[in-house]
Amino acid sequence: MDKAVKLSCRNVWKIFGDDAGDLFADGATPTKEQLAEGGYIGAVRDACLDVHEGEIFIIMGLSGSGKSTLVRCLTRLIEPTAGELLFDAQDLMKVSDTELIDMRRHKMGMVFQHFALLPHRTVLGNVAFPLEVQGVDRKTREERGMQIIDLVGLTGRESYYPRELSGGQQQRVGIARSLAVEPDVWFLDEPFSALDPLIRREMQDEFLRLQSVLHKTIVFITHDFDEAVRLADRIAIMKDGEIIQIGNPEELVMSPATDYVREFTRGIRRAKVLTARAVMTPTSQDSFSESVMATDRLEVLVNRAADMEKGTAFAVTDETGAIIGELKREAVISVVSESREAE
Repeated sequence: MDKAVKLSCRNVWKIFGDDAGDLFADGATPTKEQLAEGGYIGAVRDACLDVHEGEIFIIMGLSGSGKSTLVRCLTRLIEPTAGELLFDAQDLMKVSDTELIDMRRHKMGMVFQHFALLPHRTVLGNVAFPLEVQGVDRKTREERGMQIIDLVGLTGRESYYPRELSGGQQQRVGIARSLAVEPDVWFLDEPFSALDPLIRREMQDEFLRLQSVLHKTIVFITHDFDEAVRLADRIAIMKDGEIIQIGNPEELVMSPATDYVREFTRGIRRAKVLTARAVMTPTSQDSFSESVMATDRLEVLVNRAADMEKGTAFAVTDETGAIIGELKREAVISVVSESREAE
C-alpha cells in the first residue's frame, strides 16, 4: 500500500499488575512465564501495526484477545505499559495531557458498542455536543450538526430524544456525534454488535456509504469475520494479546500464518473473499465484451458470469482502467460452486 501511514504502534505492551513497568527496566521484555509467575495479565503484548491514510483497518479476535485494550492504548484512553505510538509521526507517549485532550477533541472520533447518548438532549443536541465542548458557538455547531444528521440519514428526527429512536437510529446518532468534529482518525469498537442482524447489515451498508463520501482513516473492532471481510481493507487478528497476522481478507483466508488463523477463517466462503485478481490469468485475446475491476469479489460476479457464453472471459482492469489479465467465466462459476458445496 503506497498511502501515507497515519497511525502506528511499535512494540506496544499493556500489562495489568503492580509495578508492571519494572518488567521493562533496562530495555528488557517479559516472557509469558515471567508474567504468569508474577500474576500479571498481558492484555496487549508487543503489538506492532501501521494504519494507512484512508483505509479501513479492522482489529479482530475472540473475547479477551486484547483488541479493545489495544485500541484504547492507541488513543491513550488506557496508558500503555511500554512501546511507541505515532499519530502523523508525532509520538503520543510524549505529548502533554493538554495536547492529548486537544487531539482527542479535534482529531479523533470514537464510537462504542454502547451508544452512551445523552438522554435529555435531542438528536441535534447529542450530535452537536462535541462541538459545544470545543467552545464552538451555537449557530455554527447546530449548522454542522444538521449537516451530519443529514449525512447519516436522520433528517426530520433532529428534535427526537434517544428514547424515541430505534436501536439502529440511536447508533446513527452515535456515529454522527463522532463525525461532528471531522476527525482525522475514526475509532469504532464493535459499533454494530448490539443490533439485530437485519439492522446490523443496514448499518454496515451505511458505514460503507459514509466511507465512500468521507474517505476517513478508520480503526474498527469486531469479532465477526463476515463483517470484517465485508468492510476491511486490511485485518489484524489477535490472540492472547498478540497480533498473529495482518493482511487483507484474501491473504488471511488463502495464506493463514498459523493454525489459529486457519481455524478462525475456516467457515468463510472463498467466493466471498477471493477477488478477480486472485483468479485471473494472463490475457489470451485482444478484445473483451465485458470487464471487471481487479478488486471485485467473485461472489458478486457470478450472475454476470452465468449470463456469458461458455469459454469467454472478463477483462480484469486495475484502478486506472488498464487491462492486467483475464478472468474466465468457468473459473468464477467453479469457485462459487465449490464455496456453496462446502457450506
